[in-house]
Amino acid sequence: MIADQMALRPGGSLPEKINRPESLKAMYRLFDCEKVTHETILKPHREVVREEVASRKGFTLVIHDATELEYTNRRSIDSFGQIGNGYRRGYIAHNSLAVCPKTGATIGLFNQILHCRPKVSKDETAKQKRDRLSRESRLWVQGTEQLPADGSIVDVCDRGADTFEFIQHEAYSGRTFVIRSSFDRGCFLGHGDRTRSSYLHTFSKLQEPVGFWELEVTSKFEMKSKKRKGKKKRVTRRQRTANMAVSFCAVEIKPPSTQKGEYKNVPVPVWVVRAWEVDPPKGQERLEWFLLTNHPLESFEDCYRVVGWYEKRWVIEEYHKCMKTGMNIEAFQFTDSQRLQPAIVLTSIVAITLLMLRDASRREDIQDQPATQFIDEEYVTVLSAWRHGKPRHDWTVQEFVLALARLSGHQNRRGDHPPGWIKLWKGWVELQAMMTGARIAKNFRTKKCG
Repeated sequence: MIADQMALRPGGSLPEKINRPESLKAMYRLFDCEKVTHETILKPHREVVREEVASRKGFTLVIHDATELEYTNRRSIDSFGQIGNGYRRGYIAHNSLAVCPKTGATIGLFNQILHCRPKVSKDETAKQKRDRLSRESRLWVQGTEQLPADGSIVDVCDRGADTFEFIQHEAYSGRTFVIRSSFDRGCFLGHGDRTRSSYLHTFSKLQEPVGFWELEVTSKFEMKSKKRKGKKKRVTRRQRTANMAVSFCAVEIKPPSTQKGEYKNVPVPVWVVRAWEVDPPKGQERLEWFLLTNHPLESFEDCYRVVGWYEKRWVIEEYHKCMKTGMNIEAFQFTDSQRLQPAIVLTSIVAITLLMLRDASRREDIQDQPATQFIDEEYVTVLSAWRHGKPRHDWTVQEFVLALARLSGHQNRRGDHPPGWIKLWKGWVELQAMMTGARIAKNFRTKKCG
């Protein structure tokens, strides 16, 4: 019931989400219960996701990534860890999100770890760091512990997961994986032949392209530094159509000379996919990815599939925006971590509904279906009356979605992109207020006439 109420009013503080005093008190009592923990709330949701994934045909992506949740001003909670520049406090939320590889539609949250980064001595040795249970690089392994050993599940990770420990763990996991390479590691050339050596990126750049395609690149700016360290500067990326090429090769990654994790001292056979922009515009940084995978590669189609899996990684970035911007998860005022953590995971699960709202609006198979088949008739009546001045019960799903987005300012022009989750979310919140007013007016008329 609390989750349903949060979904109706995603934004704002908890009293704004749950605006009935009795419901708000019930929510606080729920989170104060000793049996209600982060795991007891996540577990039933995880089981539903597991069943959904098991019933699917083909591959399912599980995208892993972390985001920082800041609670610096919650002075009464002393169990937070360092985040940001070290002066802020909060959790590192490591999420594992199940996603459809074809459409990018969100299926559910497979796992979430709330990690507290500890203060570590500057004199910590390599062995002490390797043995430390709170070592942050362990999160990638821990995030996959709830996943079955199923080759149809594809673990998708960004460069933060490029540790030999995690690569070897994935190689023995029984699942498929795609990890963006960050380091030009030493490797043997080919599988099974350890007579020739090179470096992963260096050898990959020598391979001839096996195919080409065009990629629509959006404009954005970000703060970046050379080699991901040092002073950052603003880098602007222009919108363009990039001519992309792709190549592949087989290698066996050598264990690092200095052991930095827990793994066997044996090479790991992988395939390397290199995707790069052929002729980047002057002054623009070349688009280039080196992707490590255990998915067998023989052709352009195989490489393009792996690149497509990695391209869906943006979904978890959108999910983190849903948690922070959509659900305002960092505004919680709990003074006890045992109450805050269940609230975080419940809100994280509800945040998925914001992405699902967008996913459902883009399903081509239901666009022309009657809206009342999927949406309560009362919602269709109120929104169509606002849009046309009179109720329209013949509305399609597409008409309902476009009107919902118009509530938040989306113009629905021919050249406009389909409404994203933020526009739909703001329209949904606006529609809830309209529904409340319509119900009050209806009750008032009924009582007056009686």
